[in-house]
Amino acid sequence: MISLYLRGEIKGSRAEFEQFLQQARLTYERPGGIRVRLLWDVRETKRFVEIIEYADRESFEADQVRVQQDPEMIELLEQWQGLLQGKVEVQSCEEVYSL
Repeated sequence: MISLYLRGEIKGSRAEFEQFLQQARLTYERPGGIRVRLLWDVRETKRFVEIIEYADRESFEADQVRVQQDPEMIELLEQWQGLLQGKVEVQSCEEVYSL
C-alpha cells in the first residue's frame, strides 16, 4: 500500500471543506484501489491531514498520471487549492508491513 499525506490549512470553514471533499471523493476513488480520508488537527482547528491510500504501486502511479492529464481531476484539484491557506506539505509513504 502507498499512502499520500497532504498536510495543510483551510481558509474557510470545516463544513465547506468537508462538503467539497465528500463530493470530490467520488471522483478521487472512482478508478478503484483508492481510499480518501480526512483528519482534523485537534489544537489548530483549520489544519488538516488528507490521506489518500492506494492499494498498490500501480494504482498510485496511474493516479499520478490522472492528476496531471485528466481535465476533471485538474479542475477538482484547482477547486481544492482554492479552499487552502498557503502551501500543502506532501509526503508519500510505502507500507512495508503492518504491526
